[in-house]
Amino acid sequence: MKVIIVAGGTGGHIYPAMAIIRKIKEKEKDSKFLYIGTTDRMEKDIIPKMGIDFVGIEMTGLNRKNIFSNFKVFKRFKQAVKKAEEEIKKFKPDIVIGAGGYITAPVLYAAHKLNVPTLIHEQNSIPGISNKFISNFADRICVSLPNSMKLFPKDKVCYTGNPRSEEIINVKALKKSKIGFSENKKLVVVVMGSLGSTTMTKKIKELIPGFNDKNYQVLIITGKAYYDDYKDLKINDNVQIVPFMDNLINLLKDTDLIISRAGASTISEITAIGLPAILVPSPYVTNNHQYKNAKELSDSGACIIVSEEEFSKERIIKEIDKLFDNKEAYEEMSKNSRKLGIDDSATRIYEEARKIIR
Repeated sequence: MKVIIVAGGTGGHIYPAMAIIRKIKEKEKDSKFLYIGTTDRMEKDIIPKMGIDFVGIEMTGLNRKNIFSNFKVFKRFKQAVKKAEEEIKKFKPDIVIGAGGYITAPVLYAAHKLNVPTLIHEQNSIPGISNKFISNFADRICVSLPNSMKLFPKDKVCYTGNPRSEEIINVKALKKSKIGFSENKKLVVVVMGSLGSTTMTKKIKELIPGFNDKNYQVLIITGKAYYDDYKDLKINDNVQIVPFMDNLINLLKDTDLIISRAGASTISEITAIGLPAILVPSPYVTNNHQYKNAKELSDSGACIIVSEEEFSKERIIKEIDKLFDNKEAYEEMSKNSRKLGIDDSATRIYEEARKIIR
């Protein structure tokens, strides 16, 4: 199979795209890939290091606050479509797969114009502008959450889950002892998205002293841009602070609780393994989709939602203590979370891709 895969901007788009690539390689070893992303975001560094051919196309998202600045965006969109057409004609793919980010719109539109089969994967409960636009032209639309199905054309949409969930099922666990923690104590991971967060950095710094007298351990992943903000903090032996962790998915299998944003990849990973969670939805995302992601879990008793505004040392320590002190409630949350997980999502997406190629 020859595949162009398109995704950009954040780990929430890039890592599901990588999961799809790995599944196709597993099913068809001779497959060839071209990854198209933006010229100025994470993927331009991550993808070439993985030995995958990469092409960057300049593209920016719409500005909701200043509509006049969008004239430039529309001009760039036309240029991006033209560049994408050139790359598609050169590579001659069997299919073009979009896994999120504004770069998907011009590339999948170009593929549609050239009569190349297209598939998009929507990670969030509420589709972004790019996927909403491109759903008019895509041959197949795969969604991570069942409630998203009603937001797309019925004859095109299918529920597959997020491909990251199948990855976490299959990866080898990284024991907490391998990163300097005790196997005999519970581990809490605190992470606010792959890039970190300005507002949450301040709140997490205020939270850290609350862990000093606790019998559990805490790993704080700051995001590379915010790591230096923590360098003057005094921390106890039960706390570690790191800028980034590329094998976090492995560590989550030996983690007891996660405190995180409510991005789609995170949701898929924690439900696949039934990891109890305190979710802090980002209020800065389109259509408040992180809150809606988290609400699907909360309504099923699979997580606790704490808004960014309510996030405080007192509230978070109280929620952790309540969960760890009540074994029944903890196990019930884990069981409810696992009920929502899908363990073959990448395989489902591969099978949908194969159908439309045929």
